[in-house]
Amino acid sequence: MDNTRRIKMFIGAMMLAAVSATGYAGFASHTLHTYYALAVLALAAVTSRMKVKLPGINGNMSVNLPFLLTAVVNLSAAEAVAITCVSTVAQCWPQKNGKFKAEQMAFNVSMMAFASCLASLMFHAEWLHGMQWRSSTLGLVLATSALFLGQTAPVATIVALSEGKAAGHIWWSLAHLSFPYYVVSAGVTTIVQTVSSHMGWGLALAVFPVMYGIHRSYRLYFGKMAETLRQEVMVRAAGAGA
Repeated sequence: MDNTRRIKMFIGAMMLAAVSATGYAGFASHTLHTYYALAVLALAAVTSRMKVKLPGINGNMSVNLPFLLTAVVNLSAAEAVAITCVSTVAQCWPQKNGKFKAEQMAFNVSMMAFASCLASLMFHAEWLHGMQWRSSTLGLVLATSALFLGQTAPVATIVALSEGKAAGHIWWSLAHLSFPYYVVSAGVTTIVQTVSSHMGWGLALAVFPVMYGIHRSYRLYFGKMAETLRQEVMVRAAGAGA
């Protein structure tokens, strides 16, 4: 079986998982939070365009994760999935004169829909309700872990299939680069939760400047890392030609 067929089968499997997850989200959702959801959607869509290129890997990362986690924690599963899908489309939409890639879009949206539904399922699990104050903390850890694995594992798999490399090695590189950001995002989400409980969710969502600062920091950091990797490759190439 060639790589192209494997890639299409994997994308098909992700789409099937996403459809199943979306169906669950619609079934499990009861209370909607229209204005809150629209505010989170707007911020998630805007920050999804704030992307940084991951050095050494054919992929990028946006800074919309805290808003996706906020949707998972505060909104219904259906709202969280809808916000995630719209922000993913915004993130993956090509720049001006860029080429639209239907398979790539289908994969990314499916992956994120499944991951966000899994995160919502983790956070709102019934067995957490009896743990009092620990429930929200542990629920956020589980939700963040679900998004982390739900994004990094499929990306590592699709890159491995596309480039013929070991999925485990790619996942480790991706996890090593992105894990600190997931920790920071969980912390920002906790701040949003704390502020919203005392001062209202409108003020709590005013964390856009924080995310912009994180975006700038990551761009500088990854930019320097990519330059270092480029210089190492050039030195090795020069040594090989000597």
